[in-house]
Amino acid sequence: MAKPKKTPRPKAVTPKGFRDYFGTEVSERKQMLDQIAEVYHHYGFEALETSAVETVEALGKFLPDVDRPNEGVFAWQEDDSDWVALRYDMTAPLARVAAQYRQDLPTPYRRFAMGPVWRNEKPGPGRFRQFYQCDADTVGAPSVAADAEICAMLSDCLEKVGIPRGDYIVRVNNRKVLNGILEGLLVDNEQTRALPKDFEGMLESKASDWEFADPDAILRTIDKFDKVGEAGVLELLTTGREDQSGAFIDGVGLSKADAESVIAFMKARGATNADTIKNLRSLMGNSEIGEEGVSELEEISTLLESQGYGPDRIVIDPAVVRGLGYYTGPVYEAELTFEVTDEKGRVREFGSVAGGGRYDDLVKRFTGQAVPATGASIGVDRLLAALRATGRIGSKAQGPVVVTVMDRDRMNEYMTMVSELRQAGIRAEVYLGNPKNFGNQLKYADKRMSPVAIIQGGDEAERGVVQIKDLILGTKLAESASVEEWKDRPNQYEVPRDQMVAKVREIIESYS
Repeated sequence: MAKPKKTPRPKAVTPKGFRDYFGTEVSERKQMLDQIAEVYHHYGFEALETSAVETVEALGKFLPDVDRPNEGVFAWQEDDSDWVALRYDMTAPLARVAAQYRQDLPTPYRRFAMGPVWRNEKPGPGRFRQFYQCDADTVGAPSVAADAEICAMLSDCLEKVGIPRGDYIVRVNNRKVLNGILEGLLVDNEQTRALPKDFEGMLESKASDWEFADPDAILRTIDKFDKVGEAGVLELLTTGREDQSGAFIDGVGLSKADAESVIAFMKARGATNADTIKNLRSLMGNSEIGEEGVSELEEISTLLESQGYGPDRIVIDPAVVRGLGYYTGPVYEAELTFEVTDEKGRVREFGSVAGGGRYDDLVKRFTGQAVPATGASIGVDRLLAALRATGRIGSKAQGPVVVTVMDRDRMNEYMTMVSELRQAGIRAEVYLGNPKNFGNQLKYADKRMSPVAIIQGGDEAERGVVQIKDLILGTKLAESASVEEWKDRPNQYEVPRDQMVAKVREIIESYS
């Protein structure tokens, strides 16, 4: 008779593109979320928590094919008909809520939402399939005052979590300005004169419908300005260029004159926001949509400066390109400007940690009526990484006081000790492993990064005292190259039992 095969044990591995978070990381994230929520709430935004699962129809970007929805979301089929998926951002659920509860919600509706989102994308260094987002949006406010408010709130959030002024900048542009620049190019470019004159209709068409130039390709090239510089963008807008690997990248096909016009637009940022507005206005020509965008930027700048948000915090920057088929007006991006060393040893600016803009067509998918909306999303994990990179967070967290167990028969007394410590507001626990080897108990306390260990054997109990071991001092002695500062300080104290709590507090506070 054949021997039955054993069921293989499952591999203890984290799925690709996901990661586990432990104690300090979880605490640091919670603290950051609480700080950001405080700012959002201070601005009058209300919390909203939606389901982690939405119908694929509601998500909108991804639709089911024969077997499953297109890649990009984690989706499955319900009841042999409906597809549902894990949310990939916080904005699509908001659009659904705004449509579903439009009779009950105030207008404008101001909400913030925090939590994990999931994207079925190829993972890479620092790029995970599950990550946290922290959003704030206003639905139902057509005025660009709502956009100015979001920008001010982003600035306040960064300073609240510990990014000082001078280490960040919020950059603002307008999709209408970008459209105005493209309108001039597409009308005057000799390669595209055969295209229809319905510019707005052309923008809404797919890139594959374009015979010569693709406006999205121009915008994607503009977005590479920081990476490849002026000369590189000029090549990409015209004939093409070789990348670092030697591969040739085809150009967009603009004439040199039109490409130089784009470069002039990219370099339109002046010494002040007023200078930038003046430069942009001179480039708009007869474009009505472009002039409308410039006027909106001017109003945003005026509103922000009246509240004290000058160009040291928020700037008008024509180089900002976001959400080519998504945003309809102002767009903004918060960037950290200090330098860090990446995984390849290269020094670079940390870069973007938040972004957003106006998206007036999203709720329309549900209602058939245009509903103005604007908002921003903060990448919590990137922001945490930035704070760790600058040493602003990431120090070793202090663990609980550990009450050791010298005699199992006296567990009741040890539990009383830990209860007294907790009631005094001191984090504490009783050692619940095998107490036979006392050395293992101290090793456990070290692993838990405990500040203090409480010791009471039978002899101490008879005399009514406890031994209090200063574990922080032991760590400092082990780490310090020079122990002069610590060598005369005792690392263990014997105190009366009724003075235990006071002594523990004294030791912990002495290191604060």
